Amino acid sequence: MRHSKRYETAVKMVEKDKCYLLKDAIILLKEIPKTKFDETVNVTIKLGVNPKHADQIVKGTVVLPKGTGREVKVLVIIKGEKGKEAEENGADFVGADDMIEKISKGWLGFDVIVATPDMMKELSKLGKILGPKGLMPNPKMGTVTFDVGKAVKDIKAGKVEFKVDDAGVMHTIVGKASFNEDAILENLKALLEAVLIAKPSGAKGQYLENVYLSSSMGPSIKLDRQEVVALH
Repeated sequence: MRHSKRYETAVKMVEKDKCYLLKDAIILLKEIPKTKFDETVNVTIKLGVNPKHADQIVKGTVVLPKGTGREVKVLVIIKGEKGKEAEENGADFVGADDMIEKISKGWLGFDVIVATPDMMKELSKLGKILGPKGLMPNPKMGTVTFDVGKAVKDIKAGKVEFKVDDAGVMHTIVGKASFNEDAILENLKALLEAVLIAKPSGAKGQYLENVYLSSSMGPSIKLDRQEVVALH
């Protein structure tokens, strides 16, 4: 596979076997040649867990203090007057059976669904549509709640979910390449601290193995594991 000259230049800027301190990694990421669009800043984490065991699954949420840098469209499934609370806190779409029917016909013009517990029975009928896309609300992720105002506000403020995959790897975002260095650092620390706190009871041995930082179209920068572990 051939890479662009921009990417080849970027790769040469990253020392292959070096583990970078967080601040240094972010400085380097900012210096690497970018594409014309505002790339997302990604974090990849390899954990020493076996997700096949229920007591070793790692997942949770964290509100990035500087936001994600992208617009998130939130749909709230709710009945009654509390729908107004959702709208006042920035929900893009609010409804009940009407929205469920719309989704059943193929509409997916949203990024996140927040639903009240009483609506989950009806919403669960759309499991085949929402499940594979990771859009089904989950009480553990704070998206099944009667406090819809807070849920919407958190999501709009920069709340992101993290979850380990079957290979023990986690992928998530910490902002945009256009963010200044301090903003990326603050978001990165918030995410890493949340992942460290989420260490499951069944995890034995070295929990956090490797962490990499990258922009959407850039090479991976390996972070200093000791500095990361010391965050918690």
